[in-house]
Amino acid sequence: MNIVIVESPAKAKTVNKYLGSGYRVLASYGHVRDLPSKNGSVLPDKDFEMHWDVEPKAAKRLDEIAKAVKGATKLILATDPDREGEAISWHVYQILNRKKALDKVAVERVVFNAVTKEAVLDAMRHPREIDGPLVNAYLARRALDYLVGFTLSPVLWRKLPGARSAGRVQSVALRLVCDRELEIEQFKAQEYWSLAAELATAKNETFLARLTAVDGKKLEKFDIADEVTAMRLKAALEGGRFVVQTVESKSQRRHPAPPFTTSTLQQEASRKLGFSPRHTMQLAQRLYEGVDMGGESEGLITYMRTDGVQIAPEAIAAARRTVEQLYGRNYVPASPRQYETKAKNAQEAHEAIRPTDFGKPPEKVARYLDDESLKLYKLVWQRTLASQASSAEIERTTAEIGLTGNDGVAYGLRATGSVIRFDGFLKLYEEGTDDVIGEDGALPILAQGDQLKGRKIEAKQHFTEPPPRYSEASLIKKMEELGIGRPSTYASTLNILRDREYVRLDKKRLHPEDKGRLVTAFLENFFRRYVEYDFTADLEEKLDLISAGQLAWKDVLRDFWRDFIAAVHDIGDLRIAEVLDALNDMLGPHIFPGTEAGGDPRACPSCETGRLSLKNGKFGAFIGCSNYPDCRFTRQLADGGDKTGALGSEGKLLGTDPKTELDVTLRTGRFGPYVQLGENGEEKPKRASIPKGFDPEGIDLTRALSLLSLPREIGAHPETGKPITAGFGRFGPYVQNDGKYASLSGADEVFTVGINRAVSLLAEKAANRIRRGTTVIKDLGEHPELKGAVQVLSGRYGPYVKHGKINATLPKDRNPEEVTMADAVELIAARAAKGPAKKPARKASKAKKTKKEKEVVEETAH
Repeated sequence: MNIVIVESPAKAKTVNKYLGSGYRVLASYGHVRDLPSKNGSVLPDKDFEMHWDVEPKAAKRLDEIAKAVKGATKLILATDPDREGEAISWHVYQILNRKKALDKVAVERVVFNAVTKEAVLDAMRHPREIDGPLVNAYLARRALDYLVGFTLSPVLWRKLPGARSAGRVQSVALRLVCDRELEIEQFKAQEYWSLAAELATAKNETFLARLTAVDGKKLEKFDIADEVTAMRLKAALEGGRFVVQTVESKSQRRHPAPPFTTSTLQQEASRKLGFSPRHTMQLAQRLYEGVDMGGESEGLITYMRTDGVQIAPEAIAAARRTVEQLYGRNYVPASPRQYETKAKNAQEAHEAIRPTDFGKPPEKVARYLDDESLKLYKLVWQRTLASQASSAEIERTTAEIGLTGNDGVAYGLRATGSVIRFDGFLKLYEEGTDDVIGEDGALPILAQGDQLKGRKIEAKQHFTEPPPRYSEASLIKKMEELGIGRPSTYASTLNILRDREYVRLDKKRLHPEDKGRLVTAFLENFFRRYVEYDFTADLEEKLDLISAGQLAWKDVLRDFWRDFIAAVHDIGDLRIAEVLDALNDMLGPHIFPGTEAGGDPRACPSCETGRLSLKNGKFGAFIGCSNYPDCRFTRQLADGGDKTGALGSEGKLLGTDPKTELDVTLRTGRFGPYVQLGENGEEKPKRASIPKGFDPEGIDLTRALSLLSLPREIGAHPETGKPITAGFGRFGPYVQNDGKYASLSGADEVFTVGINRAVSLLAEKAANRIRRGTTVIKDLGEHPELKGAVQVLSGRYGPYVKHGKINATLPKDRNPEEVTMADAVELIAARAAKGPAKKPARKASKAKKTKKEKEVVEETAH
């Protein structure tokens, strides 16, 4: 018997079908051991000796693998064809060797880029040994990430309370987001104007022409700087005789984009499908590992962690044949297209992401895929075919038009248009979300000397705009351009930034939280070299040289550690006050913005004699007065002083409550903005938090009084006779009756929901409740392989899937409403493999420390 090891149960099931009865395929469930979450796992003083611990959940699986291997003819390590896959194979080999399970057992390493019968069988015919340099590159990366995390994070905890941790790649990605925010804050809009004329030919065909020259001088962007100039020019053009001076047409060829890499797949799935990078990779993983095609399981795409754009010659030939069959011979170029990787520090050479079989178009496999998987497969299918299709041919026409204005000055206008003469690859795929080639469309037929009528002259005001905040897709693109991180790390790096609350995702754009900006400012002040883009990219390049066998991995570690630990020691004696002073200066424009009235932005608005400064408290950094405790003015960093009227101990006066004649103020506390009725005294005044989704700056007296009046009584329940109320709770807006709650769809509904809607919501909630604290979110139906129904439930600890007695928690990033049967089956199988949960002994103080240390290791592992 030959034992084959892969990472996942889905991949194991598919591969096992291809190999037959002489093979047994087992899953490692990913990495089986890691550096333990404590100091001393990597020892620089002992030549970077590394101590590994087997993951508790992996121990049982490794025992099963060891038992299966004993007496086997051969052990075949068939994990993924990249650095992480090589590391998993190495770890499994090391553990089995220690267990003495490999006596007289031959060990082979095989890799396949696609989970298809042909690819798997071909890999089995070409085994090799574990790639030592590739493993060394993994060890170096893992050691670097651990050393940065467990050396730098404690410095953060001591010097910057409230900070969570720092990571080698994550900190640089965070700096990109923070630097972009600083650009936006420092940006000053500049006004400019443009003029366009709607012109008509003798046949009354209309088109637009833009003013480009005045008195023979070309107009630059900011030459029309104000309304007075724009209106003067508009008056000069009105009623003039427009004449076509020249017409020029040029043919241009537009070439297709290469097939997908990990980065470009994540970017396009975000732009076209609205998928997060992590969700894209989850879907791609399933398409790669194998899809049940009516009893026959097969991988539909090649390996999805790659930065290579080349594809195999046989795949190129198959793509060209498919394009010709679907669209005709003229849609296939004379020779195959060859692409070269342009990404900085491209990783090990893998194929681009492509379909494994061009004989399986999206419509043919649609019934075997859920909607999201089908959309992603279709994206890969279309992009790959387009990459081998003919170029598009576009004709661009430019007409130069002149006139003498009412003021006797010569003016020049330009009209442009474009026409697609041959669509080529555009018939299959257009990169991005815009499928428009020419913004002005086609021009009418024009000839030199044609007289044109001026229908309308329009002057438009414009302002320059700041650079846009990064989306997840554009941040990944920037990281790839700079050579920061690797295909397997992009999605996890972004998740870490959100999980640590260093950034937030709002309308698909990344906004740095103040906690993130403080961490970045701290690192730039005291560890600047280690958040430099070039330094991180150069380190990635060294890791790639290690994987190529051109550098010794411990030499790289020694060079890094010597300077890094010296920098850590240099700030060991720094007092927190010195750190805060440095951050006050660096973040001054953000945390102490100037006021419209001018004056010192750091002057305390409460006592007027104190100076505002960063302070540290139990919940992290905030702004406080230097005259504390005599002056207790405080505010959060994000309030930025006068954005809401210098909110703090005094707040912003909204008006007076007509019933109590007490002042209503808008304030900010440690937990965010709130409204308050009356002043602080012996009795605590009534307060109401500003719900999430409400703009504090938009809160007026009417809205404030509505918030202060909550919970709002809607009416009596027709069955219980007890009142139904509406309000805001820990989990958002709700209606409540006799201790039973139901969620409302939005914050505004708290103030408008009527009795009928409230009764209906409470009834629906009661119907879905199956036990205290648990509700049914979604019924998925009967398990495809086992007896019993599969449900998505909401419980005390969050959403999970249930089959019989097995409960599997949903990952945080998964929307329970979008879970499919395939998702649920995979989660249930993984949970079943872990065995029954065991409750560890409670050790409060140690557990608390371990949790924080664990965050560092989990984070820096990426």
